Amino acid sequence: MKKLQALLRHDAIGGILIITATILALICQNTILTDFYNELLRTESGFVIGEYKVIKPILLWVNDGLMAVFFFAIGLEIKKEIMIGELSTPSKVALPVIGGIGGVVVPSLIFVAFTFSDPFWVKGWAIPTVSDTAFALGILLLLGSRVPPSLRLFLLLLAIIDDICAVVIIAIFYTGELSNFALYMAGVAFVIMAVLNILKVNKPLFYFAAGAFMWVAFLESGVHSTIAGIVASLFIPLKPIKGYRMLIGIEHSLKGVITYFIMPVFAFVNAGIALNSQAFLGLLHPVSLGIIFGLLIGKPVGIFIFSYAAIKLKLSNLPTGSNFKQFLGLGFLTGIGASMSLFIDSIAYEDSDLFVYADKLAILIASFLAAFIGWFILRNATVKLK
Repeated sequence: MKKLQALLRHDAIGGILIITATILALICQNTILTDFYNELLRTESGFVIGEYKVIKPILLWVNDGLMAVFFFAIGLEIKKEIMIGELSTPSKVALPVIGGIGGVVVPSLIFVAFTFSDPFWVKGWAIPTVSDTAFALGILLLLGSRVPPSLRLFLLLLAIIDDICAVVIIAIFYTGELSNFALYMAGVAFVIMAVLNILKVNKPLFYFAAGAFMWVAFLESGVHSTIAGIVASLFIPLKPIKGYRMLIGIEHSLKGVITYFIMPVFAFVNAGIALNSQAFLGLLHPVSLGIIFGLLIGKPVGIFIFSYAAIKLKLSNLPTGSNFKQFLGLGFLTGIGASMSLFIDSIAYEDSDLFVYADKLAILIASFLAAFIGWFILRNATVKLK
């Protein structure tokens, strides 16, 4: 229980930092700082090795580079939970897996229902399928003992399933034109990391070097570079080698980097939305409506209906000490898309200005409403905790 409480506090701080970074981005974009902010995002940097060079604006370094580290950390968590954690127990896996599937299927169908008339609009179908666990956990922490520990654990497991779905979606549906040579190079990095794992090398530097090479290969391959983070994480040894548990050590080291640096920076460079009349009028656009209804209605309803069916069919049980009203409230908290939805949005539309920030504004509005509704339901749902 103490570990769970520590995790909640850690993620709550992450949520606060993301909110702060989002507010700062909005201030920069809507004040005299707007030129400075946009020039900063367009500033190019990179590296040159012989005739090969990688030069990108800061915005893409964050979205392609820092987010690869974020997905690497997600991969470590997924591997640990599947091998020795909560996802290694079939009885505990059923409900979050089924609920997680509902949280992807229903919001994506709602989005497609609004946007099916235009192939470009439909590309954003995955935007309302991802959640920001840090925000949700932060709200649960504020509610304290009103929320049973079993419901918090369910949210953590649901977040892992959500992350797995996001990885699969990005890898399959948001891959561009492929380069065979770059894929071969990624394969070489794959083999190198496999050999390091088989030989039980316990020096993180070797894995990081191979992982960096893999990231460059993915960057040039057409497959989104963040997938390199997930693939690399699969080869980090879980079992102790000469007394050193590398996966646990790396995961612990990255936790603070992601919470205090990567996610706030990501929010700052992606949440700078111009709050003008065009953006607000754009909220009536099918894409914006698909995002709002997908996150605000599709995500909680999908999770609730699929989970409810699983419980009634006796495939799983309702988390101990909770009721369906609380379960619905938790479902609304998963409608907080914020940074992860912004990430999918940037991939789907490649930061197109076609929607004049309305798509990103829709994400922030839906996330705020989902947070408030979820908090309100959970705040007023009474359960006698034993």
